[in-house]
Amino acid sequence: MNAEFFGGRAPTRSECGEEVEVDGCGEVVTRAMMLGQRKHLLALQCAREVLERLWPAPFSIEQRYRFYPHARFLESISRSEEARLLAQGCTKELWRTIKPDVVLHSDPDLLRSVLTLDFKFPCPDSNAPRWTRYGDKSAYAGYSQGQIYKDALQGEAVLVSPLRGITP
Repeated sequence: MNAEFFGGRAPTRSECGEEVEVDGCGEVVTRAMMLGQRKHLLALQCAREVLERLWPAPFSIEQRYRFYPHARFLESISRSEEARLLAQGCTKELWRTIKPDVVLHSDPDLLRSVLTLDFKFPCPDSNAPRWTRYGDKSAYAGYSQGQIYKDALQGEAVLVSPLRGITP
């Protein structure tokens, strides 16, 4: 992506912060966000191709789950249900959900992971990849994305970043 947009060099901090569009909800999209979205699509496509060849057990890509931490209850949300809720603009129904990039399962139980991977593409490259911390209005306030992934799916969770590799 950097080659396509910046002639092979990494974007500067200023370029990463540039506002490039406004989304359907009226929220500003920065160049960093746009690059991250595009890099995610490419990384997920590559992950699928590799896992189909090399991972003998089931895996999930961008599967949405609803997690109730106090009850220790996790359920998957079908892609059609997720699409229906998003199409209706009913995003409050997605409250209390998580959507890891890749989940590797060891057996047919798709509600448990061996390893959960989350791709991070910091912009600029000098930023360290880090887990997102959930805000005060989240069902998971005060926790990091990685901790919730571990608690929900009961497996390890790691960050994957092109410049930093794999980080717990």
